[in-house]
Amino acid sequence: MNSNNRKIKLGYGQGCLDLIIGEGAEVVLAEELPAAPPGEVERSIDHAAGRCLDDFAGSKSASILVSDITRPAPSHLMLPPLIQRLKDLGISDLRIVFALGTHRRMTAEEERLLLRGCTSLPYMQHDPKNCVYLGETGRGTPVEILESAASSDLIVATGNIEYHYYAGYSGGGKAVLPGVSSERSVINNHELMRDPNSITGRLDSPVRQDMEDAAKIAGLDFILNVVLNGKKEIVQSVAGDFITAHRLGAVTVDRMYRRAVRQAEIVVTCAGGRPKDLNLFQAQKALDNAKNAALPEGSIILVAECCEGLGHPVFERWAREATSARDCWERFGREYEFGGHKAAFLAKESMQHHLILVSALPKDRAKMCFMTPAATLEQALELARARQGRDARMLVMPHGNLTLAVAK
Repeated sequence: MNSNNRKIKLGYGQGCLDLIIGEGAEVVLAEELPAAPPGEVERSIDHAAGRCLDDFAGSKSASILVSDITRPAPSHLMLPPLIQRLKDLGISDLRIVFALGTHRRMTAEEERLLLRGCTSLPYMQHDPKNCVYLGETGRGTPVEILESAASSDLIVATGNIEYHYYAGYSGGGKAVLPGVSSERSVINNHELMRDPNSITGRLDSPVRQDMEDAAKIAGLDFILNVVLNGKKEIVQSVAGDFITAHRLGAVTVDRMYRRAVRQAEIVVTCAGGRPKDLNLFQAQKALDNAKNAALPEGSIILVAECCEGLGHPVFERWAREATSARDCWERFGREYEFGGHKAAFLAKESMQHHLILVSALPKDRAKMCFMTPAATLEQALELARARQGRDARMLVMPHGNLTLAVAK
């Protein structure tokens, strides 16, 4: 290896692939914060932003919305101090609601894993068929939320704040819509992802604004959200008003993971290994985070094993039914079907950049998803250099699932 070259390890399944880069290549890394001192969750509750729990003294009942098994939120750490504060206010009728949205129901084992020491409280999973109508957002989304949550004196939402590819960020009002909303509400809201402003890292994403409008109508009273680093440690906890507190957390996410870059002809992004690269549906996030780092018509190499395939039947069907990338994207402009959006986003990106996938997917599956398959990282680089030139500038995002590139 040339003394000016560097070796970068990229997560791939349960192992790593080695990428050798020259001195002209730029490596984009997060600047993660260390774990906060013990008591961070309690501190945030006691110093809430915009609204404090004492404002709700006299309430008799509360529904506490918590994330399901697909999210990294450490509910078992957030719930004990939150529950204690609510009990201190004299609220004795407490129930935990798993905010599934339209995700599958969890197993009893998964419930216990998330709650751990909090299983003495009544808990239930969201039922999108058991919702009540409360109004309509300014964008025309019906606000229909779980009846048992709507009937509580107090609605408190927990969760974590990280980048989200069409809501801008997770957390905050997202616990209500889609968390405890009807399928009709979720579909209406998610149709807004067709708006070009519904992208990663935008607080003014129309999807998020609609979610927050719905949360206001539903009466979301208080949130407790955390920001995690790559080790899943709590670096910050925020509590209070569902917009004011959420924005404080979003600032911390940006501080760690938003990176301004000079666009390059070749961008290598990595989904982060398992479980982030189990399927293409999940791994696409790393591609989405990297797209602004590539020059127009540049090459983007996505490193993701995808040992479980594409990961969503509707995503697969839309990709299979498309006659071309443009056909798939234009279909998304005419109709919305969750899962199909992922195929449409890949189709759109393939019309703007040359997409190369290093994975375990069969070649025809990668091509079906508008990507050029590569069996190895070396082959992917050869394909990219053949298109962009031997002297093409390279930018590498080893943790593309976390880091968001924005063009300088």
